[in-house]
Amino acid sequence: MLRAWYQSSPWLKLLRPLSAVYASAVVRRRHRYLNDPERVWLAPIPVIVVGNITLGGTGKTPMCIWLISYLQSIGLKPGVISRGYGAEGTEFPHLVDPLVDTPEQTGDEPLLIARRCAVPVVIDPDRPRAAQYLLASAQVDVIISDDGLQHYALGRDLEILILDAARGLGNARCLPEGPLREPAARLRSVDIVVSNGQAADDANAFAMTLAPVALVNMCTGDRIPAAQWQGGQEVEAVAGIGNPQRFFNTLKGLSLQPNGHAFADHAQYTPASFVRCDPGKPLIMTEKDAVKCTGFARDNWWYLSIDASLSDAFASRLQQCLETALRQR
Repeated sequence: MLRAWYQSSPWLKLLRPLSAVYASAVVRRRHRYLNDPERVWLAPIPVIVVGNITLGGTGKTPMCIWLISYLQSIGLKPGVISRGYGAEGTEFPHLVDPLVDTPEQTGDEPLLIARRCAVPVVIDPDRPRAAQYLLASAQVDVIISDDGLQHYALGRDLEILILDAARGLGNARCLPEGPLREPAARLRSVDIVVSNGQAADDANAFAMTLAPVALVNMCTGDRIPAAQWQGGQEVEAVAGIGNPQRFFNTLKGLSLQPNGHAFADHAQYTPASFVRCDPGKPLIMTEKDAVKCTGFARDNWWYLSIDASLSDAFASRLQQCLETALRQR
């Protein structure tokens, strides 16, 4: 369906009646929360929601990591809540332990954030309950909700919507005719729109780029600056993210020649998943994939660490919104 949505395949028009029903239902649901404040739980501290309106990855996790670093730089103590997509056998709510938990218990993205950023992360499909548990478990003064745009039971002070610049809104239709979780008009109601892969800020969105920082060996932890890789140009490349081609293009930008292996977003891996990869060549994967493969990684397996880059204008707009939220508390 992804290819059809983003190539505007004509046969999708057959699904338009279903899309109309879906769009009407999600709009009515949002209005029920907006018109009945008693249905919404408000945290005693500011809540920043990072999300999207399209199915598939748009760069929410790099955005959350950037936010954590920025908030810490201005003296705040952020914590994160997440659904914990794919978590199995875990009692919710759950405070992620980066040293003990596995991606099977927490989901890949929450564990990645907890390990990389060393901030408290709570997973629970019930976002208000996750936020309440976070407040009871850790000293935080701002909450980041990862992928929580449509979870209206959780009150929010700031909404950041992430788009994939290459894909945009596809055919701009709601499910199932198109990839949208909510009608495109939703973009006008959020506080900040960020376009991942856009070259520069414009009137519609702030630009975000993902810069390769280092290649990290999955067995030894050795780090090599991305621009100083000397392991050979021909590499096996693995990506189980919303847009795998973006990762493969990043490797090409490092003058590598990746043999790309695309997996579904949040894919679960076993050693058998890599039988098509040449064991004699270095294998490079995303950091999100790496958290699920450390138990059986080989000596020549690496992950690419990336950092989101955003403009001073975005940081200024973010701080302006935060100051307004803090004054209203």
